[in-house]
Amino acid sequence: MNKECNVCHGTLKQILTTYTQQYKGRLIVVENVPAWVCEQCGETYYDPDIVERIQALIWSEAEPTRIIETPVYDLDLVS
Repeated sequence: MNKECNVCHGTLKQILTTYTQQYKGRLIVVENVPAWVCEQCGETYYDPDIVERIQALIWSEAEPTRIIETPVYDLDLVS
């Protein structure tokens, strides 16, 4: 069964992705997240059970696997 993209009607392929979200002023990164990604436009979809697992993990504020340093840019400051 092929899944179809709601944006461009391209074919969705299931792959592992990296999910990012801001939570309580911090950037949270969750690696190895199963997702459906459109091969044509790149739109990403997550199954409901995966979303629930991500939310539970983030809300638990568990100790992260590792900490990374991320550069931050402000587009308003670029001339």
